[in-house]
Amino acid sequence: MSSSATAPAVPVLSRPPALFVVTVFTSAFLVFFVQPMVGKLLLPMLGGAPAVWNTSMAFFQAALLAGYGYAHLLQKLKGFKTQVLVHGIMLALAGLTLPLHVSGVLGAPNPEQPILWLLGVLTLSIGAPFAVLSATAPLVQAWFARTAALDPTTGKAPEPYNLYAASNLGSLLSLLAYPILVEPLTLLTHQRLGWSLGYGVLAAMIILLGLTQKARTAAAEHDAATPRPDLLTMAKWVALAAIPSSLMIGVTTYLSTDVATAPFLWVIPLALYLVTFILAFSSRQIISRKYLLLAQALGLGVCLYLLPLQTSSILLHLFVHLLCFFLTAWVCHTALAQARPAPGHLTLYYLCLSLGGVIGGGFNAFVAPVLFDTIFEYILILAVACAARPWGDGWVRRDVIWLTTGIVAALAMAGLGFVTVSEELGSALAKTFFAIAIVSIIALHHRGLLMALIAVLVSMALQVFNHPGNLIETDRNFFGVIRVSDVEDPTLGPIREMIHGTTLHGAQRRLAGTQCQALTYYGPKAAIGQTFTLQQARSPSLELATVGLGVGTVATYVRPGDRLTFYEIDPEVMRLARNPERFTFISHCAQGPVDFRTGDARLTLAPLPQGELDLLLVDAFTSDAVPAHLLTAEAIAMYLSKLSDDGVVVFHLSNRHLELRSPVIAAVLQAGGVSLTQVSPAAAKDSRIRTASIVVVAGKSDRALAPFLADPRWEGRSPGKVKAWTDDYMNVIGAMFRPQY
Repeated sequence: MSSSATAPAVPVLSRPPALFVVTVFTSAFLVFFVQPMVGKLLLPMLGGAPAVWNTSMAFFQAALLAGYGYAHLLQKLKGFKTQVLVHGIMLALAGLTLPLHVSGVLGAPNPEQPILWLLGVLTLSIGAPFAVLSATAPLVQAWFARTAALDPTTGKAPEPYNLYAASNLGSLLSLLAYPILVEPLTLLTHQRLGWSLGYGVLAAMIILLGLTQKARTAAAEHDAATPRPDLLTMAKWVALAAIPSSLMIGVTTYLSTDVATAPFLWVIPLALYLVTFILAFSSRQIISRKYLLLAQALGLGVCLYLLPLQTSSILLHLFVHLLCFFLTAWVCHTALAQARPAPGHLTLYYLCLSLGGVIGGGFNAFVAPVLFDTIFEYILILAVACAARPWGDGWVRRDVIWLTTGIVAALAMAGLGFVTVSEELGSALAKTFFAIAIVSIIALHHRGLLMALIAVLVSMALQVFNHPGNLIETDRNFFGVIRVSDVEDPTLGPIREMIHGTTLHGAQRRLAGTQCQALTYYGPKAAIGQTFTLQQARSPSLELATVGLGVGTVATYVRPGDRLTFYEIDPEVMRLARNPERFTFISHCAQGPVDFRTGDARLTLAPLPQGELDLLLVDAFTSDAVPAHLLTAEAIAMYLSKLSDDGVVVFHLSNRHLELRSPVIAAVLQAGGVSLTQVSPAAAKDSRIRTASIVVVAGKSDRALAPFLADPRWEGRSPGKVKAWTDDYMNVIGAMFRPQY
């Protein structure tokens, strides 16, 4: 990262033959295509916990590292034809596990140790094909360098790094094609077979390469004469790869937790990440490094300035943070491209890049949640990324002045968090110190290490100073960030809220005598409240179950003869809802027994005897990371089997971005049930007393829905042309574009 190390000149790259380009493109397309597909295959077996996706991604990063390690070891074999033969044999051996399927060797998942089961199944099902397949990109680039003629003007071996741009283009198109085209238009069964066929086509391309190309002796001798990079250089490669990898996960988590959530929001940072690779390794740079560094410094300054301003436009936050991430990743990847070695050490270079990706992603997935109770790692790494810029040589008086000014301003801003001043004065001083620190960061944009030092101090000062006075508790675990806050409602007076990410999970009044009033979606006049009232009129004693705990509001409906069981996947949500110092719906309002089950509902409901429940509320879809496996025809058939003859299952389908009612109605029909629907309007603007909701109630027969049929607020509705979601088919993109009402 220091400018004292002279980066190699970037020559004009030789244009690779079409077969090399197509082979690299195809391998990258298959590598990115298989990851969401395997996640969907495992979803119904292990449930929709974020741990399924996060663990799967960690596995794929590790498998990619193993593939790159294999590619590097294969380069120890001197003969080009020998390498092609060995790789062809490895592809054939790994292909014995195809067609792609979930291995049953380990049996059913163990709920006590699901991660070990998941890693084992992934290894047996896709580990070998994925690792060998991921090795293809660096191998083909190395083979191009060995088989192409020396440049007649320079006498050097050609650089194959244009092929890396083709590889990232394949990854990008696969990333976009799966959710937009493949998932809504094809069955999972066909996707598995298509991927297996693509694997065979790629193997044929590898064989064709071996038959049509031959090694050039001069190129091989030139590669052998190139000195091996030292440990410091390799550490630089790892660091430059780790920073954007960490930032990609960090900005996604930050935006979905603190700014806004939307389906496929994770696609945007990942797509931008791949685009920066394409731009950095392209033979033609679209912007000079001087202006790129200046743009990134300005972007970082605006990004830092917006951090405390959570009330400003959501679209502005999304744009600024994504732009800052894009420019920062571009800076890092450009530095990485400029530090690339001679082609003889290409596989070592890619091995270091892969190791950096694993370290960066692992820090966010496993280390940061333990160290921080907010998404602090995002802004911290964004600040550290400034060190990827040129450091400069010597000391310039102007730089010393700006460094001192920035440090003093950052420390002064942090100090305001420990002194007592009026709110107006404190705010004015904080804004002044903050502005001075940001100007110092931009002024030092040519001195990466100094810029990083001030940026880190500013990020830490924000962490100390920017804490709302109404915040009661913040907790972070594998499932996200939960905040408990006290707010003033214009209708209800003081209330306490639980917010998970950006989604309100429940609220409770704090005035004496009002704590047991059901609020938000659960009020007695809202659709969910009506279902409890209508079912309780049938019998003095009911077996009730709720998927999704929130703050435990529905416990207010539990009579002395009833029994309620909550099914909740997040242990932190359960701890807060059961703590009477936080919320008292469960401890003070329920008149009958309340039980709890921890885990994914599809797993924890399965052992329940058939005909057990009189009412099952499935309420896990208000946030935008929708556990879609809980809405499939297979899941709904299981719910119906757990109901008594007069029992009903209630789906709360209110969602800011997805129209879920139509696929649920279609799935109920496919499962052999009947359904009614109701849209409840909100009570008043900005009030928590009753929130607008979309609810579907389903039963085994018209007899089960008789009380609802007599109520004009409930109506029958056709799914129209919308198909039922199944474990083999989902269309989330379609749900994004259908009108909610």
